[in-house]
Amino acid sequence: MDGCLFILDSGITISITIMEQHNMSPIEINVGQLGIRYLIDGSRNASMGMFELTVPSASTVPPAHSHSNNEEIVYVLEGTLRYSVGSETRDLTYGQSMHTPQGTVHAFSNPFDGLARALIVLAPDIGAQYFRDVANVVNAGGPPDKAALVAVMSRYGLVPAAAK
Repeated sequence: MDGCLFILDSGITISITIMEQHNMSPIEINVGQLGIRYLIDGSRNASMGMFELTVPSASTVPPAHSHSNNEEIVYVLEGTLRYSVGSETRDLTYGQSMHTPQGTVHAFSNPFDGLARALIVLAPDIGAQYFRDVANVVNAGGPPDKAALVAVMSRYGLVPAAAK
């Protein structure tokens, strides 16, 4: 088999062969209410990574943050995702995207009715292990330990934005 073919819309096609070549299945991780479905984990060789993010309506999301070592692209597959990069905030719907340059503060939320799903591309990738480590803190029961969460973020080059 030559690989999977994702057709995102009439103009964007992404061929995924890496997972098949390595007999890998997508990695499913739940972080609180958020779903992460890792499609390409590029963290082992500092290459591009890609995952599908599922954000239920009114769910708890990560704090605004920046990446010391990565740039990010979000591409909406379903629903509406509110996405902020620097001072710009947009309500992205199917087929719309935003780019987050390395070191730029960004955040997302879903204050709308219905589920939002987006494809996230990171270069270089932080990897699925980051989300496993965050899930261990967030899913431990009770309010998340903020110091432990910041420690995990710091290990992977994520910097929480200063509180306003």
